[in-house]
Amino acid sequence: MYAYEQKKRILGLGANFIILLFEILSFSYVWFEYYRSTTYHNGDAIVIGMYALFMFLITKALNGYKNSYMRSMDLCLSHMLAVIFAAMVGHIFICMVWSDYVDVLPIVIMAVVQIVFDVLWVILVRRIYVHIYPPRRVILIYGNYPLETFLKKLDARQDRYEVCEILNYQKGFERICSDVLDFEGVFLYDLPAEERNEIVKYCYEHSIRTYIVPKITDIIMKCSDDLYLVDTPIYLSRNYGLNIDDRILKRLTDIIVSFAALVVLSPIMLIIAIAIKLYDGGNVFYKQLRLTRNGKMFMIYKFRSMKNDEDDKGKNARLASKSDSRITPIGKVIRNLHLDELPQLFNVLKGDMSLVGPRPERPEIFLKYEKSIPQFDFRLKVKAGLTGYAQVYGKYNTSPIDKLKMDLTYIQQYSYWLDIKLMLLTLKIMFRKESSEGIDDKKLTALPSDYKAKTYSKKYDLSDKKGNKI
Repeated sequence: MYAYEQKKRILGLGANFIILLFEILSFSYVWFEYYRSTTYHNGDAIVIGMYALFMFLITKALNGYKNSYMRSMDLCLSHMLAVIFAAMVGHIFICMVWSDYVDVLPIVIMAVVQIVFDVLWVILVRRIYVHIYPPRRVILIYGNYPLETFLKKLDARQDRYEVCEILNYQKGFERICSDVLDFEGVFLYDLPAEERNEIVKYCYEHSIRTYIVPKITDIIMKCSDDLYLVDTPIYLSRNYGLNIDDRILKRLTDIIVSFAALVVLSPIMLIIAIAIKLYDGGNVFYKQLRLTRNGKMFMIYKFRSMKNDEDDKGKNARLASKSDSRITPIGKVIRNLHLDELPQLFNVLKGDMSLVGPRPERPEIFLKYEKSIPQFDFRLKVKAGLTGYAQVYGKYNTSPIDKLKMDLTYIQQYSYWLDIKLMLLTLKIMFRKESSEGIDDKKLTALPSDYKAKTYSKKYDLSDKKGNKI
C-alpha cells in the first residue's frame, strides 16, 4: 500500500511540474522575444525566477496542484485564475523594468495559450488518475447520530470513494478490528471519544488510512499552539478569537481593500442598480439585521434579489430555497455570481464586517440554529465576513454544524496569509453554481432533518435599536 501511494504521489508531482515548466518556458519565450532589455541583460534570471515563484505560489494558494482529489472543473478554474493573476503581475513588473508602458498583447496571447494548455492537461491527468486509481474502497464506522446526510455527501464523490461497508461502533472493537483490515480506508463519523481513540490507534498501528469527521473540541485542539513548559507536550488554546495585532492589521486591510473595491466595482454596481430598478421599479438595496462579533447587531446592505414585497421579518424568516419563487430573474443572475453581496463592502468600510469571517446570520435564524447547536455562538468570536472559510469550502445550504466547524477552523488557525488565500479562493466560487444553491423548498433553515435538537439556553439579548425583542 505504501508503494502504491508513493507512485500516486509521484504522478501528481510530475503532472504539476509539467504545467509549471510550460508556464515558465512560455513566459521566458515572451520575455526574450518581446520585452528583454539590453540594459537588463544580467537580470533575465531574476525576472523569470520571480514570475515562476509567483505562479507557483498563486496556483498553490488556489489549490491548483491538488489534482489527486479536486474535481476537474475546480482545478481548471484554479489554473485559469492563477494564469490571469500572474500575467497581470508579470506585465506590471515588465513595465517597471522598462520604466514605461509596454505592449500588453504578447502577455495576453501567452495567458490564453497557457490557459488552453493547463485546461487540456488537467483534464488528461484527471482521466489518467481515474483510469489508474479507481475509487478507494472504504468502511464507514458511525456513532449515535443518523448518517444519511453524511452518506449523501460521500455519494457525491464516488469518483474518490466506494463505501463498501457501514458499521456501528456498538458492534464491538473486535468486530471493527477484523473488518477494517479488508479495506483501503476507514471513515469515522461522530463516534464517542473513547471508542474513536481506540480505533484510531489500531488503524495507525496497522498503517490504515483514516478519515475522521471532527467534533468541535477536535478542531479547538488541532489548532492549538505547542507549549514547552515541562518535558511533556502541552497544547495551548487561548479561546479568545484574534490577537490585537491581528485585529489591527485585519482592519487596515479591510479599509484599504473595501475602499479600492468600491471605486473599481462602482460601474458594475451602477449597472446592477439600474437593472433592478428597471425590472419592477422597487428598491435597489435590501437592508436586514445581522449578527457580528460578540452578538452585536448591524444593518447589512445587499442588492435586492427578491420581489419588492418579500421582506420577511421575525417569525417567518427563512433562507432562500432551490426553486424560490420570491427571487426575480435579475436576482437569479446576481445571486449565482454573488454580485448581490457587493454593497456589503460599505459594511466592511464602516467596520460592521470584515472582508473575511463567518457568514453574518439573521438573529431569528441564529436562535433557531442555537436551539439545536448550543455552540453555534462560537462563530461570534470574530467579526462577520463578506467571504470566509465556510463560504469558500461550503455552500449556501451547508448545514449549520458544518458551517460552525469550518468557521471555528478559521478562527483557531487564523493568519493573515489565510485571509489572503480565502479572498483569492472566493473568485473561484463565483463560477460554481452549487455554492449559491438554496435549501430544500419545504425547509426554513439549513438544519438537516435528521439532526437531533438539544436543550437551549439563550446567551444574548437580541433586540433591535428600538428595544423590541427579535
